[in-house]
Amino acid sequence: MFTLAQARHLVATLQPRVDELIRVRADLAELRVDLADHGVSALGGLAEVKALEARLHAVVDELHQHDIQVKGIAPVLLDFPGERAGRAVLWCWLEGDSDVRWYHRAECGFAGRRPL
Repeated sequence: MFTLAQARHLVATLQPRVDELIRVRADLAELRVDLADHGVSALGGLAEVKALEARLHAVVDELHQHDIQVKGIAPVLLDFPGERAGRAVLWCWLEGDSDVRWYHRAECGFAGRRPL
């Protein structure tokens, strides 16, 4: 369980890892399209695809090690289990947010997001 302050601290602390995930995700997408369309890419070949996939999984695993729920990588969506007013919630951070500014009841999912 995370307090809101703890979730915000982790987002700030792990921002370099999230930025890396975004870079790797973009490189991997571009590389796959280039290889599918042309068979070649300035970003490399199959070995580079495998390396980028491994790096992407490593970053996601690192986030999981902090008990962060990675709900999506395109866009990056992170949930932090917590409690608000005696009810189980997920503090919610979406790629592009400057801070954790949303929450939703665990059973409501993304559609139930509310501003803090």
